[in-house]
Amino acid sequence: MTLSGIIEEIVAIPKGVTVTVKGSVVEVKGPKGKLTRDFANPKTKIKVDGTNLVVVCELPRVKDKAMVGTFASHLTNMVEGVTIGFEYHMKIVYSHFPMKTVVKGDKFIIENFLGERAPRQAKILGDTKIVVKGADVVLTGTDVEAVGQTAANIEYATKIWGYDPRVFQDGIYITEKAKKVSS
Repeated sequence: MTLSGIIEEIVAIPKGVTVTVKGSVVEVKGPKGKLTRDFANPKTKIKVDGTNLVVVCELPRVKDKAMVGTFASHLTNMVEGVTIGFEYHMKIVYSHFPMKTVVKGDKFIIENFLGERAPRQAKILGDTKIVVKGADVVLTGTDVEAVGQTAANIEYATKIWGYDPRVFQDGIYITEKAKKVSS
């Protein structure tokens, strides 16, 4: 809402979640974990007001208004991540050579992709957990950006270069994005 040259967005803090703001660094703690992020911007400020987080900008220009909305969205994702969590679903598809997938440390290893001898790897970011059940891959975590980027890394690792994608459809593909975990 805009009042005399001030724009602000309000993000509700649910019970069981604690938020601390030190300068431009915001830390959100909840039942699923802790997330920390630096919201450095000279015109946009974040403050805790009772049970709400308030993102404020005085005398905003168009880009400043967009930044307020962006910060509010990031804060909402952080709060939802530490309370509910996020989940991506992926599907292993092969018609030529059966794939074997393994999680080793912070790497997702794809073996026998298109009959290749060298395994392909994808980096696992943040606190993302990966569970492989048959042809289904489930990624869960508190940070929506880390979970989404890990899913993109896995999908990119199985990209086929130089072949017709209508014929060679083998790979690991995202089937559901950023579903909120209920349990």
